[in-house]
Amino acid sequence: MTQPILSARGIVHNFGEGPSAVQVLKNIDIDILPAEVLLLVGPSGSGKTTLVHILGHLLRPTAGKITICGKSTETLDEDRLAELRLQHFGFIFQAHNLFPMLTATENVMVALDLMGVEKDVARVRAHELLGSVGLGHRVDAFPSELSIGQKQRVAIARALAADPEILIADEPTAALDSENGLKAMELLQALARHSRRAVVIVTHDFRIFQFANRVLHLEDGRIVDKPPESSHTFGAGSAS
Repeated sequence: MTQPILSARGIVHNFGEGPSAVQVLKNIDIDILPAEVLLLVGPSGSGKTTLVHILGHLLRPTAGKITICGKSTETLDEDRLAELRLQHFGFIFQAHNLFPMLTATENVMVALDLMGVEKDVARVRAHELLGSVGLGHRVDAFPSELSIGQKQRVAIARALAADPEILIADEPTAALDSENGLKAMELLQALARHSRRAVVIVTHDFRIFQFANRVLHLEDGRIVDKPPESSHTFGAGSAS
């Protein structure tokens, strides 16, 4: 049986305290497996983004336990958590979060700099990463010179800088048309299959369901046995 990269058990999260506290996650159990594309779907307010922030150790749960590669993370201090995020996770955001005054290469080098990689080595590595996502010909381009799809690829290259076991993407296709969304998902799927990474995606985009190994549906802070419609294919309809 395949061992999970990450396991979360009994995850609860509250916003606020006392009588006014709002419980947004209610006893969530989840395993993230190597080489899989896992989609987290559900209506707005269901807890999807909160859950991936907790899985990615950007946010501590109110209760529950997370293990990565069999090691518990609940007692780690903030410095150790930062090291853990750099080592195990790559994050891809809908807005790309690229620095407008830096080239594609320099945007990737920012992540490598955080890891203490020497500048000349980081530049070579950044070029390799950009080449791996099909942007070897755009290494010196600024974000303003790139299409939305190309910006997303720079963000993916940057997320790969530390060679993480888990990529977490929040609505990565929401701003993309069908063609570019298809290309982005083909790339993420290939990264999962060929490098044994797990790719966890929060999405409202029915077009990308065909790329998933698993789809988990959240509703009112719980994972429910309610698979979304599977008849939607990429290019049919639009993201919501």
